[in-house]
Amino acid sequence: MVKRLASGRHRLRSRASAFIVALAVIAVLVGCVEGPALEYRLTVSASDGGSVTGPGEGAFTYDAGTVVDLVAVAEQGYEFVNWTGDVGNVADIDAPETTITMRADYSITANFEPLPIVQFDLTVSSMEGGAVTAPGEGVFTYDADTVVDLVAVADDCYEFVNWTGDGVADPYSASTTISITIGENATAAVTANFARLRYQLTVNSTDFGSVNGPGEGTFTYDCGAMVGLAADPAVRCRFAGWAGDVESIDDVDALEITVLIGRDLSVTAHFEVTPMVTAGIWHTVGLKSDGTVIAVGSNTWGQSEVGGWTDIVQVAAGERHTVGLKANGTVVAVGSSEDGQCDVDGWSEIVQIDAGRHYTVGLKSDGTVLAVGGDLSGQLGVGGWTDIVQVATGFYHTLGLKSDGTVVAVGNTGQGRLQVQGWTDIIQVGAGGHHSLGLTSDGTVLAVGRDNYGETNVGGWTDIVQVVGGCQASVGLKSDGTVVHSGWCDSGQCLVGGWSDITQVDAGIVHAVGLKADGTVVAAGSNSSGQCNVGDWILG
Repeated sequence: MVKRLASGRHRLRSRASAFIVALAVIAVLVGCVEGPALEYRLTVSASDGGSVTGPGEGAFTYDAGTVVDLVAVAEQGYEFVNWTGDVGNVADIDAPETTITMRADYSITANFEPLPIVQFDLTVSSMEGGAVTAPGEGVFTYDADTVVDLVAVADDCYEFVNWTGDGVADPYSASTTISITIGENATAAVTANFARLRYQLTVNSTDFGSVNGPGEGTFTYDCGAMVGLAADPAVRCRFAGWAGDVESIDDVDALEITVLIGRDLSVTAHFEVTPMVTAGIWHTVGLKSDGTVIAVGSNTWGQSEVGGWTDIVQVAAGERHTVGLKANGTVVAVGSSEDGQCDVDGWSEIVQIDAGRHYTVGLKSDGTVLAVGGDLSGQLGVGGWTDIVQVATGFYHTLGLKSDGTVVAVGNTGQGRLQVQGWTDIIQVGAGGHHSLGLTSDGTVLAVGRDNYGETNVGGWTDIVQVVGGCQASVGLKSDGTVVHSGWCDSGQCLVGGWSDITQVDAGIVHAVGLKADGTVVAAGSNSSGQCNVGDWILG
């Protein structure tokens, strides 16, 4: 019995040892042969308002223990809230960028929600000179991050300068935008600024005149300014019109104008010499509008050598000499100077000249008078004259018209030609060879002196605007452009009754001349020296 028990224990121990050995063998085998690694699935999703960019959205497989980066990105107007689901191994469920360690299969969701609506007030205004047309002017309310169009429009004569204020994309563009982002002030204000445009006005003049107010040169004015200009012709010259940028000028032929400044402008006042004709005893002289001079007739003493003269504004012809008044107030002369009638080189500030038979008279700008030449009858005795506005010369006497309308006279007293002391209201005087004429303000004419041929028979003349005296004749220009004549006519010098459209006349001994409005010249009387060969003249 004892032996059987001992034998059973032995068999039991043998079997246990064999089992232990088997386990050891299995353990050895397990330690020597590597089995497959464990893997887990990660499922990622996102709610409305955003997405998961790392690792993305969907199902992803990772080895056990892998640390996976998670990145959630909110859309415009949304914000990240948290991670939900199997978030036990998420490092920070409240962070949009975090990690998760893979220890099992997990499913997680990135959650988003709309941002709270933030609004701001935009105050829009403008300074003088324009307006804001978009969005308008006033206070406007917008959601944050709204891009608002801004459009500024300048008034006439203004220009846009800039925007001042907050958040303007391009402050120097009249059409731009403004955007206020979250975190900035809840209010914004912008102002459109404008400036008045300024332009240059350039004022010029040609020869024979100037421009007053503001003068000549280049001047700067505000747009919209009204600038007055006045053309001022030189003595014995005339205004010929405005040229250049004249679109705003109502009348380009008006002496005084107003220019509207709306851009850079340049205007020029054009002037020209007032054309005229004068009759010597045997020659005729014509002054052209460009200041040059022509002459026909006798040239025995060089009295017709005027072709080189320029800048002349008046001419006068004696018997054997011709004088010219220049625009600068000096005087030139050609022809015989046997009595000193051409000794005018030193004269200055002269505003009118006349030529007697053998002498020359010049009126100065101060109203005094100069005279040179033959003084046989005292016709040069003008040194004491003052306040004179016009002079006229006969053969041997001189007349002076004073500013008060009275007349003074010196020289040969024969036939009463100097009896002008009682004349009043005279506006122009004329001297014939031996008589004197006075034009009154009412268009009638007074006359004294020799009347051998009826040269003083002018009492019935009316509507006269100019009178001149020939040797023994008187000629009157009427306001309608026709001409009247009284006196000697044996050479046909009185045949002026058919003349029309005349603007100025003169008379010699045996011929008369008239300037027409179109610049042509007519003549009547003796042509013994060619003094009437004026048919082709165009003086301007």
